[in-house]
Amino acid sequence: MQQPYASPHAGPEPGPRPGARGRVLVVDDDPTVAEVVAGYLDRAGYAVDRAVDGLAALERAAAHRPDLVVLDLMLPGMDGLEVCRRLREHGPVPVVMLTARGDEEDRVLGLEVGADDYVTKPFSPRELVLRVDSVLRRARPAAPQDLRGPFGAAGLSVDPAARRATKHGAELALTLREFDLLAFLLRHPGRAFAREELMREVWGWDFGDLSTVTVHVRRLRGKVEDDPARPRLIRTVWGVGYRFDATGTEAD
Repeated sequence: MQQPYASPHAGPEPGPRPGARGRVLVVDDDPTVAEVVAGYLDRAGYAVDRAVDGLAALERAAAHRPDLVVLDLMLPGMDGLEVCRRLREHGPVPVVMLTARGDEEDRVLGLEVGADDYVTKPFSPRELVLRVDSVLRRARPAAPQDLRGPFGAAGLSVDPAARRATKHGAELALTLREFDLLAFLLRHPGRAFAREELMREVWGWDFGDLSTVTVHVRRLRGKVEDDPARPRLIRTVWGVGYRFDATGTEAD
């Protein structure tokens, strides 16, 4: 039987070091899980901070702003949902949520507060590193050849270089994935995409829980639609998925 948390090799506790690929804050009250996750991330080239509860996580994040947070949902005192909310009050930071169960409610709650991805325990540490790689790759500025000037439709505009989105000139507070989803839909107006396609194109994954897409579409509608209950821009195409309607007209 595979031991998902088996350490690749014994050694001192990893810690932040210069010249790393990025700084990751690992927040988990299980010392075995935290040690193994930190160890794999350290050997993948990341500088790693660790915290055992929500208050310690907020203190660490304030002292050394992380590039990404690996955050356990079930923490003593302040749970991961509240930690995620408070982290986001101080600016955008990518979050990969760890959930102890496979319950859809837990996953949806994590996504609702803005987690960019989640992994269900027990998990493969190598898979977690790949998820961290993927989220950080999309969070960082694109290469010059991948950038173009601001573009948009129906009063919405996105600027890939600045990672800034606006509605009628007012800036939108979007998470990493919400921005990527909006930018992708704006680039392909009028085309219907299945949730599987959006998972592949926006999240960069050929597999995963499709409720992730559903939740992000709902959150994005809440920020770009005049009436999220009657969306005119991000339309549901029954039996297919979603389509961006650049006209924003009333459905028949």
